Amino acid sequence: MLDAITALSRGTRLVYTKGLRRYIFLPILVNIFVYAGMLSFVVNRFSGWLDSAMMMVPSWLEWLSWLIWPLFFISLLLVIFFTFTLVTHLIAAPFYGFLAAKVERQATGREPLDDRGLAKTAVDALGRELVKLGYILPRMLILFVISWIPGLNLIAPILWILFSAWIMAITYLDYPMDNNKITFRDMRTRLSQQWWPSLTYGGLIMLVTWIPLANLFLIPGAVAGAVLMWDDHYRGTRDITSHR
Repeated sequence: MLDAITALSRGTRLVYTKGLRRYIFLPILVNIFVYAGMLSFVVNRFSGWLDSAMMMVPSWLEWLSWLIWPLFFISLLLVIFFTFTLVTHLIAAPFYGFLAAKVERQATGREPLDDRGLAKTAVDALGRELVKLGYILPRMLILFVISWIPGLNLIAPILWILFSAWIMAITYLDYPMDNNKITFRDMRTRLSQQWWPSLTYGGLIMLVTWIPLANLFLIPGAVAGAVLMWDDHYRGTRDITSHR
């Protein structure tokens, strides 16, 4: 069985081979522009956000400020991480879907089941990203509220980390599944049935996303790695919903 590290390593080597390199330049450019914009925005405002958060700590919890401060810090970083991820994938989704299809053909020798044309694939990819947003944002809001509730906010970073790993699994493994006509609901069920490969791959991608600059060039490899994970862990899982 393919593990997360092997999948990412093989996927990264694969996308930089002759025949696939041409398909990664536009996604990398998208990542560079979004990364630069987000970095500038966050650097200018992060300290203010953190100060505002600490001012909301009730007086009876001031004795825990040594613990609450780093927890708020981690929670804010995770919110920023999610924002960066959502924006980049909303913009780059058509390119990633196309890259995943090319990787599947080269790595497995099989054609994706998707028979849509390039234009319709691009439009549908944006629609699929909006479906993901509809799934992610309400849960993200709940976690954000928990992060501000005294007492409960002590466990918020742990919840954010688990949620981040799950969302990264959904984000990347959805590309090959969408290319093979797996519904969003069915995709989530397949990931739940194979929860350990899902969380380990999502967790690894979460860590990769935090590597400054290197993440820009590893993300296409994460898309390719997701194709390899799909082929090894999820392709044979029984469909539980009708196809699109």
